[in-house]
Amino acid sequence: MKFDWIKFLQFQNMLIPLWETIYMVFISTIIALIIGLPIGILLVTSDEKGVKPNKTIHKLLDMIIVNITRSIPFIILMVLLIPLSRLLVHKSYGSIAFIIPLSLGSAPFVARIIEGALKEVNEGLIEASKSMGATASEIIFKVMIPEAMPALVHGMTLTLISLIGYSAMAGSIGGGGLGNAAVIDGYQRSKPEIMWQATIVIIVLVQIIQFIGNSIVKILMNKRKRV
Repeated sequence: MKFDWIKFLQFQNMLIPLWETIYMVFISTIIALIIGLPIGILLVTSDEKGVKPNKTIHKLLDMIIVNITRSIPFIILMVLLIPLSRLLVHKSYGSIAFIIPLSLGSAPFVARIIEGALKEVNEGLIEASKSMGATASEIIFKVMIPEAMPALVHGMTLTLISLIGYSAMAGSIGGGGLGNAAVIDGYQRSKPEIMWQATIVIIVLVQIIQFIGNSIVKILMNKRKRV
């Protein structure tokens, strides 16, 4: 494959794929958070050491919803959910259609991140809140979530970065975005400059998200130290 340096330097060609990737990733993250947040909270509260232990609910969420869904490789999950995309948005290709598998595929991951972050909260704070008569919802939303915020932000940063990788996979099977540019427009059409352009843009995008996430975590930690 001949490398065209002139085309390689024309990064404006990546603006539309970049926008499609950003659109897919951020909308999918919001939907995954809407689904995963209550599941993550329920996993913590229904645990045997939680504020509202419930063995049945915990097993149902832990084994059936989270573990089984996370066990399915994402590339297979995307294909399995194509009929659902076609049903909901009347399309089985493009960035809008692939928001559905991206969201549903990452929701269990988000649930686990939230569960892990909330379980890191000092048990002494929870017990103190209980002794002062705080309700379960007050303990969750006024104690656990604020205390776990740095870990939650760090986890959501990882989610965004993971979804960029997932969106690249989606692009390789018709999902649009930078993955489509790299695999379909670049590799399959023998245009290595486009493939490398898309790869560089993905690397830069990941670094920006990681920097922003780390900065927010640092601000939250410094604020906590001052308090």
